[in-house]
Amino acid sequence: MTSTGLKASRRPSLGEQNESRAQAWSLTAVVVVLYIVNWSDKAILGLVAQPLAEEFGLTASQVGLVGSGFFLAYTVGGFFAGPLSKLMSVRWVLVLLSLAWAATMVPIVVAAGFATLLVSRLVLGLAEGPTSALAYTAVYSWHPPEKRGLPGAWITAGSSIAKIAVAPVLALVIASWGWRPAFIILAATGVVWCGLWLAMWKDGPYAKGPQSSASATDAGQPKVPWGQIFRTPTFLGGAAAMFAMYALVTVVLTWLPSYFEVGLGYSRVEAGTMFALPSIVSLASLVVASYVSDKLLGRGTSSRAARGVLPGAGLLICGLALAVLPMIGVPLLVVVVVSLGYGIGSMIFPLLNAAISEICPPAQLAGTLGVFLALMSLGGLVAPYLTGVIVDASSSPAEGYATAFQVFGAVAAVAGVIALLTVNPERDARRLLGPATKA
Repeated sequence: MTSTGLKASRRPSLGEQNESRAQAWSLTAVVVVLYIVNWSDKAILGLVAQPLAEEFGLTASQVGLVGSGFFLAYTVGGFFAGPLSKLMSVRWVLVLLSLAWAATMVPIVVAAGFATLLVSRLVLGLAEGPTSALAYTAVYSWHPPEKRGLPGAWITAGSSIAKIAVAPVLALVIASWGWRPAFIILAATGVVWCGLWLAMWKDGPYAKGPQSSASATDAGQPKVPWGQIFRTPTFLGGAAAMFAMYALVTVVLTWLPSYFEVGLGYSRVEAGTMFALPSIVSLASLVVASYVSDKLLGRGTSSRAARGVLPGAGLLICGLALAVLPMIGVPLLVVVVVSLGYGIGSMIFPLLNAAISEICPPAQLAGTLGVFLALMSLGGLVAPYLTGVIVDASSSPAEGYATAFQVFGAVAAVAGVIALLTVNPERDARRLLGPATKA
Protein backbone atom coordinates (compact mmCIF):
# COMPACT_ATOMS: atom_id res chain seq x y z
CA MET A 1 0.00 0.00 0.00
CA THR A 2 1.40 3.39 -0.92
CA SER A 3 1.24 6.30 1.46
CA THR A 4 -1.09 8.14 -0.93
CA GLY A 5 -3.37 5.13 -1.23
CA LEU A 6 -3.57 4.78 2.53
CA LYS A 7 -4.56 8.37 3.04
CA ALA A 8 -7.06 8.25 0.23
CA SER A 9 -8.75 5.17 1.59
CA ARG A 10 -10.03 7.02 4.59
CA ARG A 11 -9.64 10.80 4.98
CA PRO A 12 -10.49 12.05 8.47
CA SER A 13 -13.08 14.80 8.82
CA LEU A 14 -12.24 18.24 10.18
CA GLY A 15 -13.45 17.16 13.60
CA GLU A 16 -11.23 14.11 13.48
CA GLN A 17 -8.26 16.19 12.38
CA ASN A 18 -8.74 18.33 15.48
CA GLU A 19 -8.57 15.32 17.79
CA SER A 20 -5.71 15.73 20.20
CA ARG A 21 -2.70 13.61 19.35
CA ALA A 22 -1.76 13.86 23.00
CA GLN A 23 -5.04 12.20 23.85
CA ALA A 24 -4.46 9.52 21.23
CA TRP A 25 -1.10 8.63 22.72
CA SER A 26 -2.27 8.87 26.34
CA LEU A 27 -5.04 6.38 25.60
CA THR A 28 -2.58 4.21 23.71
CA ALA A 29 -0.47 4.23 26.88
CA VAL A 30 -3.42 2.93 28.91
CA VAL A 31 -3.72 -0.02 26.53
CA VAL A 32 0.04 -0.59 26.80
CA VAL A 33 -0.37 -0.82 30.58
CA LEU A 34 -3.06 -3.45 30.02
CA TYR A 35 -0.64 -5.41 27.87
CA ILE A 36 2.01 -5.18 30.58
CA VAL A 37 -0.45 -6.69 33.05
CA ASN A 38 -1.44 -9.28 30.48
CA TRP A 39 2.13 -10.42 29.90
CA SER A 40 3.01 -10.31 33.57
CA ASP A 41 0.24 -12.85 34.12
CA LYS A 42 1.80 -14.99 31.40
CA ALA A 43 5.39 -14.55 32.60
CA ILE A 44 4.68 -15.62 36.17
CA LEU A 45 4.70 -19.30 35.17
CA GLY A 46 8.28 -19.10 33.94
CA LEU A 47 9.36 -17.40 37.15
CA VAL A 48 7.69 -19.92 39.47
CA ALA A 49 8.43 -23.03 37.37
CA GLN A 50 11.35 -24.18 39.50
CA PRO A 51 9.80 -23.34 42.92
CA LEU A 52 6.60 -25.15 41.90
CA ALA A 53 8.56 -28.13 40.58
CA GLU A 54 10.44 -28.37 43.87
CA GLU A 55 7.35 -27.97 46.08
CA PHE A 56 5.05 -30.31 44.18
CA GLY A 57 7.57 -32.67 42.58
CA LEU A 58 6.68 -31.67 39.02
CA THR A 59 8.68 -32.88 36.04
CA ALA A 60 9.77 -30.60 33.20
CA SER A 61 7.15 -32.27 30.99
CA GLN A 62 4.38 -31.42 33.49
CA VAL A 63 5.43 -27.78 33.68
CA GLY A 64 5.57 -27.73 29.88
CA LEU A 65 2.09 -29.28 29.76
CA VAL A 66 0.73 -26.44 31.90
CA GLY A 67 2.34 -23.93 29.53
CA SER A 68 0.92 -25.63 26.46
CA GLY A 69 -2.48 -25.97 28.13
CA PHE A 70 -2.54 -22.22 28.67
CA PHE A 71 -1.87 -21.58 25.00
CA LEU A 72 -4.49 -24.12 23.92
CA ALA A 73 -7.10 -22.15 25.83
CA TYR A 74 -5.52 -18.92 24.58
CA THR A 75 -5.99 -20.07 20.99
CA VAL A 76 -9.64 -20.94 21.56
CA GLY A 77 -10.23 -17.62 23.30
CA GLY A 78 -8.77 -15.71 20.37
CA PHE A 79 -11.64 -16.73 18.11
CA PHE A 80 -14.07 -14.89 20.42
CA ALA A 81 -12.57 -11.44 19.78
CA GLY A 82 -14.93 -10.72 16.87
CA PRO A 83 -18.14 -11.95 18.56
CA LEU A 84 -17.29 -10.11 21.78
CA SER A 85 -16.73 -6.84 19.89
CA LYS A 86 -20.24 -7.20 18.48
CA LEU A 87 -21.86 -7.96 21.83
CA MET A 88 -20.45 -4.96 23.69
CA SER A 89 -18.00 -2.09 23.36
CA VAL A 90 -14.28 -2.64 23.61
CA ARG A 91 -14.41 -0.52 26.78
CA TRP A 92 -16.46 -3.10 28.70
CA VAL A 93 -15.05 -6.21 27.09
CA LEU A 94 -11.53 -5.34 28.28
CA VAL A 95 -12.78 -4.59 31.80
CA LEU A 96 -14.46 -7.99 32.05
CA LEU A 97 -11.41 -9.77 30.66
CA SER A 98 -9.03 -7.99 33.05
CA LEU A 99 -11.19 -8.93 36.04
CA ALA A 100 -11.23 -12.53 34.84
CA TRP A 101 -7.42 -12.58 34.71
CA ALA A 102 -7.25 -11.27 38.26
CA ALA A 103 -9.66 -13.96 39.45
CA THR A 104 -7.52 -16.75 38.00
CA MET A 105 -4.57 -15.70 40.16
CA VAL A 106 -6.43 -16.58 43.38
CA PRO A 107 -7.11 -20.37 43.22
CA ILE A 108 -3.45 -21.39 43.01
CA VAL A 109 -2.78 -19.40 46.19
CA VAL A 110 -5.76 -20.85 48.07
CA ALA A 111 -5.52 -24.47 46.92
CA ALA A 112 -2.07 -25.02 45.46
CA GLY A 113 -1.33 -28.13 43.42
CA PHE A 114 -0.77 -29.37 39.88
CA ALA A 115 -4.49 -29.71 39.07
CA THR A 116 -5.30 -26.23 40.38
CA LEU A 117 -2.36 -24.76 38.49
CA LEU A 118 -3.45 -26.42 35.25
CA VAL A 119 -7.10 -25.40 35.51
CA SER A 120 -6.33 -21.82 36.53
CA ARG A 121 -3.92 -21.42 33.62
CA LEU A 122 -6.51 -22.85 31.22
CA VAL A 123 -9.09 -20.30 32.39
CA LEU A 124 -6.50 -17.52 32.20
CA GLY A 125 -5.66 -18.52 28.63
CA LEU A 126 -9.33 -18.48 27.62
CA ALA A 127 -9.78 -15.00 29.11
CA GLU A 128 -6.58 -13.62 27.61
CA GLY A 129 -7.20 -15.05 24.14
CA PRO A 130 -9.32 -12.17 22.76
CA THR A 131 -7.21 -9.45 24.36
CA SER A 132 -4.58 -8.82 21.70
CA ALA A 133 -7.05 -8.35 18.86
CA LEU A 134 -9.24 -6.07 20.96
CA ALA A 135 -6.25 -4.07 22.22
CA TYR A 136 -4.97 -3.47 18.70
CA THR A 137 -8.48 -2.60 17.52
CA ALA A 138 -8.86 -0.07 20.33
CA VAL A 139 -5.52 1.60 19.63
CA TYR A 140 -6.01 1.56 15.86
CA SER A 141 -9.19 3.60 16.42
CA TRP A 142 -6.89 6.51 17.34
CA HIS A 143 -4.32 6.16 14.54
CA PRO A 144 -4.68 6.15 10.71
CA PRO A 145 -3.44 3.05 8.82
CA GLU A 146 -0.16 4.56 7.67
CA LYS A 147 0.78 5.43 11.28
CA ARG A 148 -0.18 2.21 13.03
CA GLY A 149 3.25 0.59 13.14
CA LEU A 150 4.62 2.62 16.06
CA PRO A 151 1.55 2.48 18.33
CA GLY A 152 1.29 -1.21 17.52
CA ALA A 153 4.93 -1.58 18.51
CA TRP A 154 4.23 -0.04 21.91
CA ILE A 155 1.38 -2.46 22.49
CA THR A 156 3.65 -5.37 21.67
CA ALA A 157 6.37 -3.74 23.77
CA GLY A 158 4.11 -4.27 26.77
CA SER A 159 5.37 -7.84 26.80
CA SER A 160 8.97 -6.63 26.86
CA ILE A 161 8.26 -4.04 29.53
CA ALA A 162 6.64 -6.74 31.66
CA LYS A 163 9.80 -8.81 31.48
CA ILE A 164 12.15 -5.84 31.88
CA ALA A 165 10.40 -4.01 34.72
CA VAL A 166 7.93 -6.44 36.29
CA ALA A 167 9.66 -9.83 36.07
CA PRO A 168 12.74 -8.80 38.10
CA VAL A 169 10.49 -7.37 40.82
CA LEU A 170 8.44 -10.56 40.90
CA ALA A 171 11.66 -12.60 40.98
CA LEU A 172 12.76 -10.68 44.08
CA VAL A 173 9.33 -11.14 45.67
CA ILE A 174 9.49 -14.87 44.97
CA ALA A 175 13.03 -15.14 46.35
CA SER A 176 12.15 -13.16 49.49
CA TRP A 177 8.61 -14.26 50.37
CA GLY A 178 7.82 -17.22 48.10
CA TRP A 179 5.78 -17.53 44.94
CA ARG A 180 2.27 -17.01 46.41
CA PRO A 181 2.57 -13.23 47.06
CA ALA A 182 3.53 -12.76 43.41
CA PHE A 183 0.14 -14.09 42.30
CA ILE A 184 -1.67 -11.83 44.78
CA ILE A 185 0.20 -8.76 43.47
CA LEU A 186 -0.82 -9.57 39.89
CA ALA A 187 -4.48 -10.04 40.87
CA ALA A 188 -4.56 -6.65 42.60
CA THR A 189 -2.85 -4.95 39.64
CA GLY A 190 -5.49 -6.21 37.22
CA VAL A 191 -8.29 -4.74 39.34
CA VAL A 192 -6.53 -1.37 39.66
CA TRP A 193 -6.09 -1.16 35.87
CA CYS A 194 -9.86 -1.44 35.39
CA GLY A 195 -10.38 1.77 37.35
CA LEU A 196 -7.82 3.61 35.22
CA TRP A 197 -9.37 2.33 32.00
CA LEU A 198 -12.96 3.26 32.93
CA ALA A 199 -11.88 6.75 33.94
CA MET A 200 -10.01 7.50 30.71
CA TRP A 201 -11.13 5.46 27.70
CA LYS A 202 -13.25 6.54 24.76
CA ASP A 203 -13.25 5.35 21.15
CA GLY A 204 -11.11 7.18 18.63
CA PRO A 205 -12.04 8.82 15.31
CA TYR A 206 -11.02 5.78 13.23
CA ALA A 207 -13.27 3.34 15.10
CA LYS A 208 -15.62 1.36 12.88
CA GLY A 209 -16.87 -1.30 15.23
CA PRO A 210 -20.43 -1.68 16.50
CA GLN A 211 -19.69 0.81 19.27
CA SER A 212 -19.23 3.52 16.61
CA SER A 213 -22.07 5.27 14.84
CA ALA A 214 -20.26 4.90 11.54
CA SER A 215 -20.37 1.70 9.53
CA ALA A 216 -18.09 0.01 7.08
CA THR A 217 -20.42 0.99 4.24
CA ASP A 218 -20.22 4.65 5.30
CA ALA A 219 -16.48 4.47 4.79
CA GLY A 220 -16.98 3.14 1.28
CA GLN A 221 -15.79 -0.29 2.33
CA PRO A 222 -18.43 -3.03 1.92
CA LYS A 223 -18.14 -6.18 3.97
CA VAL A 224 -15.77 -8.76 2.48
CA PRO A 225 -16.45 -12.51 2.87
CA TRP A 226 -14.29 -13.82 5.71
CA GLY A 227 -12.97 -16.69 3.62
CA GLN A 228 -11.54 -14.30 1.06
CA ILE A 229 -9.64 -12.40 3.74
CA PHE A 230 -8.28 -15.56 5.34
CA ARG A 231 -7.09 -16.99 2.01
CA THR A 232 -4.97 -14.02 0.98
CA PRO A 233 -1.19 -14.65 0.80
CA THR A 234 -0.66 -11.78 3.25
CA PHE A 235 -2.91 -13.40 5.85
CA LEU A 236 -1.56 -16.93 5.33
CA GLY A 237 2.12 -15.96 5.09
CA GLY A 238 1.80 -13.57 8.00
CA ALA A 239 0.10 -16.24 10.09
CA ALA A 240 2.93 -18.69 9.36
CA ALA A 241 5.51 -16.12 10.49
CA MET A 242 3.56 -15.21 13.62
CA PHE A 243 3.08 -18.90 14.46
CA ALA A 244 6.82 -19.55 14.33
CA MET A 245 7.81 -16.49 16.34
CA TYR A 246 5.08 -17.02 18.92
CA ALA A 247 6.24 -20.59 19.45
CA LEU A 248 9.62 -19.15 20.36
CA VAL A 249 7.97 -16.52 22.59
CA THR A 250 6.14 -19.21 24.57
CA VAL A 251 9.36 -21.19 25.01
CA VAL A 252 11.11 -18.09 26.33
CA LEU A 253 8.15 -17.25 28.55
CA THR A 254 7.87 -20.74 30.05
CA TRP A 255 11.47 -21.93 30.08
CA LEU A 256 14.04 -19.15 29.78
CA PRO A 257 14.52 -18.55 33.54
CA SER A 258 14.88 -22.32 34.01
CA TYR A 259 17.40 -22.46 31.14
CA PHE A 260 19.48 -19.72 32.73
CA GLU A 261 19.27 -21.31 36.19
CA VAL A 262 19.43 -25.07 35.60
CA GLY A 263 21.07 -25.13 32.17
CA LEU A 264 23.63 -22.33 32.44
CA GLY A 265 24.27 -22.29 36.19
CA TYR A 266 23.04 -18.82 37.17
CA SER A 267 21.32 -18.26 40.52
CA ARG A 268 17.52 -18.01 40.72
CA VAL A 269 17.57 -14.25 41.27
CA GLU A 270 20.13 -13.81 38.45
CA ALA A 271 18.00 -15.94 36.13
CA GLY A 272 14.87 -13.95 36.97
CA THR A 273 16.70 -10.68 36.38
CA MET A 274 18.36 -11.87 33.15
CA PHE A 275 14.89 -12.85 31.92
CA ALA A 276 14.63 -9.17 31.00
CA LEU A 277 17.63 -9.13 28.63
CA PRO A 278 15.90 -10.52 25.50
CA SER A 279 13.05 -8.12 26.17
CA ILE A 280 15.38 -5.12 26.28
CA VAL A 281 16.60 -6.00 22.79
CA SER A 282 13.02 -6.71 21.74
CA LEU A 283 11.80 -3.32 22.97
CA ALA A 284 14.48 -1.49 20.99
CA SER A 285 13.81 -3.63 17.91
CA LEU A 286 10.04 -3.09 18.08
CA VAL A 287 10.25 0.68 18.36
CA VAL A 288 13.02 1.20 15.80
CA ALA A 289 11.61 -1.19 13.19
CA SER A 290 8.07 0.17 13.52
CA TYR A 291 9.28 3.78 13.35
CA VAL A 292 11.28 2.97 10.22
CA SER A 293 8.33 1.09 8.70
CA ASP A 294 5.93 4.01 9.29
CA LYS A 295 8.46 6.49 7.89
CA LEU A 296 8.95 4.35 4.79
CA LEU A 297 5.21 4.33 4.16
CA GLY A 298 5.04 8.06 4.71
CA ARG A 299 7.67 8.53 2.01
CA GLY A 300 5.78 6.42 -0.52
CA THR A 301 7.51 3.07 -0.04
CA SER A 302 5.26 0.10 -0.74
CA SER A 303 3.66 -1.66 2.21
CA ARG A 304 5.12 -4.90 0.86
CA ALA A 305 8.57 -3.56 1.72
CA ALA A 306 7.59 -1.79 4.95
CA ARG A 307 5.17 -4.38 6.34
CA GLY A 308 6.39 -7.58 4.63
CA VAL A 309 10.06 -7.60 3.69
CA LEU A 310 11.24 -5.85 6.87
CA PRO A 311 9.59 -8.26 9.36
CA GLY A 312 10.36 -11.28 7.17
CA ALA A 313 14.05 -10.41 7.19
CA GLY A 314 13.98 -9.90 10.96
CA LEU A 315 12.45 -13.33 11.53
CA LEU A 316 14.99 -14.97 9.23
CA ILE A 317 17.87 -13.41 11.17
CA CYS A 318 16.29 -14.55 14.44
CA GLY A 319 15.97 -18.13 13.25
CA LEU A 320 19.51 -18.36 11.95
CA ALA A 321 20.92 -16.99 15.22
CA LEU A 322 19.09 -19.53 17.37
CA ALA A 323 19.85 -22.44 15.05
CA VAL A 324 23.54 -22.22 15.98
CA LEU A 325 22.91 -22.17 19.74
CA PRO A 326 24.08 -25.77 20.47
CA MET A 327 27.48 -24.87 18.99
CA ILE A 328 28.08 -22.23 21.66
CA GLY A 329 29.67 -23.41 24.90
CA VAL A 330 30.05 -20.12 26.79
CA PRO A 331 27.02 -19.31 29.02
CA LEU A 332 27.32 -15.53 28.64
CA LEU A 333 27.53 -15.83 24.86
CA VAL A 334 24.44 -18.06 24.89
CA VAL A 335 22.56 -15.33 26.74
CA VAL A 336 23.72 -12.76 24.18
CA VAL A 337 22.68 -14.87 21.17
CA VAL A 338 19.27 -15.72 22.63
CA SER A 339 18.67 -12.08 23.51
CA LEU A 340 19.65 -10.73 20.09
CA GLY A 341 17.85 -13.42 18.10
CA TYR A 342 14.63 -13.17 20.10
CA GLY A 343 14.72 -9.37 20.14
CA ILE A 344 15.20 -8.95 16.40
CA GLY A 345 12.50 -11.50 15.59
CA SER A 346 9.98 -9.72 17.81
CA MET A 347 9.65 -6.86 15.32
CA ILE A 348 7.21 -8.96 13.28
CA PHE A 349 4.30 -8.60 15.70
CA PRO A 350 3.32 -4.93 15.23
CA LEU A 351 4.35 -4.85 11.57
CA LEU A 352 2.32 -7.89 10.52
CA ASN A 353 -0.67 -6.79 12.60
CA ALA A 354 -0.51 -3.44 10.81
CA ALA A 355 -0.31 -5.30 7.49
CA ILE A 356 -3.47 -7.23 8.33
CA SER A 357 -5.27 -3.99 9.26
CA GLU A 358 -4.66 -2.79 5.69
CA ILE A 359 -6.36 -5.68 3.89
CA CYS A 360 -9.77 -5.76 5.60
CA PRO A 361 -12.62 -3.28 6.12
CA PRO A 362 -12.42 -1.46 9.49
CA ALA A 363 -15.63 -3.07 10.76
CA GLN A 364 -14.06 -6.51 10.29
CA LEU A 365 -10.72 -5.66 11.90
CA ALA A 366 -11.41 -7.15 15.36
CA GLY A 367 -12.67 -10.41 13.87
CA THR A 368 -9.82 -10.65 11.36
CA LEU A 369 -7.16 -9.95 13.98
CA GLY A 370 -8.89 -12.36 16.36
CA VAL A 371 -8.50 -15.24 13.91
CA PHE A 372 -5.01 -14.11 12.84
CA LEU A 373 -3.75 -14.00 16.43
CA ALA A 374 -5.52 -17.23 17.34
CA LEU A 375 -3.63 -18.98 14.54
CA MET A 376 -0.47 -17.33 15.82
CA SER A 377 -1.06 -18.73 19.30
CA LEU A 378 -1.21 -22.28 17.93
CA GLY A 379 2.56 -22.09 18.19
CA GLY A 380 2.14 -22.06 21.94
CA LEU A 381 0.19 -25.32 21.99
CA VAL A 382 3.18 -27.48 21.19
CA ALA A 383 6.28 -25.44 21.96
CA PRO A 384 6.37 -25.37 25.81
CA TYR A 385 5.48 -29.05 26.14
CA LEU A 386 7.85 -30.14 23.38
CA THR A 387 10.64 -28.21 25.09
CA GLY A 388 9.95 -30.05 28.35
CA VAL A 389 10.04 -33.40 26.55
CA ILE A 390 13.33 -32.50 24.83
CA VAL A 391 14.88 -31.43 28.14
CA ASP A 392 13.73 -34.60 29.95
CA ALA A 393 15.14 -36.77 27.14
CA SER A 394 18.52 -35.00 26.92
CA SER A 395 21.71 -35.97 28.70
CA SER A 396 21.80 -32.58 30.45
CA PRO A 397 19.46 -29.60 30.85
CA ALA A 398 21.90 -27.34 29.01
CA GLU A 399 21.92 -29.65 26.01
CA GLY A 400 18.15 -30.04 26.07
CA TYR A 401 17.39 -26.32 26.19
CA ALA A 402 19.94 -25.54 23.45
CA THR A 403 18.44 -28.24 21.22
CA ALA A 404 14.93 -26.91 21.77
CA PHE A 405 15.95 -23.37 20.83
CA GLN A 406 17.71 -24.75 17.75
CA VAL A 407 14.54 -26.52 16.62
CA PHE A 408 12.38 -23.43 17.00
CA GLY A 409 15.08 -21.29 15.40
CA ALA A 410 15.01 -23.48 12.29
CA VAL A 411 11.22 -23.17 12.13
CA ALA A 412 11.51 -19.38 12.45
CA ALA A 413 14.03 -19.20 9.61
CA VAL A 414 11.72 -21.10 7.25
CA ALA A 415 8.76 -18.94 8.26
CA GLY A 416 10.83 -15.80 7.65
CA VAL A 417 11.40 -16.88 4.07
CA ILE A 418 7.66 -17.55 3.66
CA ALA A 419 6.84 -14.05 4.90
CA LEU A 420 9.37 -12.49 2.54
CA LEU A 421 7.68 -14.20 -0.40
CA THR A 422 4.01 -13.75 0.48
CA VAL A 423 3.22 -10.66 2.58
CA ASN A 424 1.99 -7.89 0.24
CA PRO A 425 -0.85 -5.85 1.80
CA GLU A 426 -1.39 -3.45 -1.12
CA ARG A 427 -1.82 -6.30 -3.63
CA ASP A 428 -4.27 -8.21 -1.44
CA ALA A 429 -6.20 -5.10 -0.44
CA ARG A 430 -6.78 -4.30 -4.11
CA ARG A 431 -8.14 -7.80 -4.62
CA LEU A 432 -10.46 -7.57 -1.62
CA LEU A 433 -11.50 -3.93 -1.60
CA GLY A 434 -11.25 -3.00 -5.27
CA PRO A 435 -8.86 -0.88 -7.36
CA ALA A 436 -10.22 2.37 -5.95
CA THR A 437 -8.55 1.52 -2.69
CA LYS A 438 -4.84 1.24 -3.46
CA ALA A 439 -4.37 -0.65 -0.27
